[in-house]
Amino acid sequence: MKKNAIIITLIFAIPLFAYMLLTASNKSTAQTAQTGKPQVIKFTSAMCLDCQTMNNIFKEIFPKYEGKIVLTEIQVQDKNSFNDEQIKKYNVTLVPTIILLNSAGQQVKRIEGAVSEEEMDNCLKGLN
Repeated sequence: MKKNAIIITLIFAIPLFAYMLLTASNKSTAQTAQTGKPQVIKFTSAMCLDCQTMNNIFKEIFPKYEGKIVLTEIQVQDKNSFNDEQIKKYNVTLVPTIILLNSAGQQVKRIEGAVSEEEMDNCLKGLN
């Protein structure tokens, strides 16, 4: 009888312990920056064509804003507590969604879907 209780406890305890370890490691590595700088949070997916377009646009224009604006990219298909929390916090229902936050951390603009390189550059220029 004791053996059965120990086995049943281990069956439930080991996966729970592994989940807690994995969740804790995701929280520590994927935090939005609290630097007092403007921030761009980009919700994207590897399977989305518009997301790939926006990724290419960011590769072109973002280097001139590096050090001035903090970029956080969230892959929505990666299921973890941080991503789920951010998706709920910003009410993301489609990708790509780009949230622009000022240096005080307040949302100043929300972009859903792909936009032109010029429009994205203008949005980043106006971010402070």
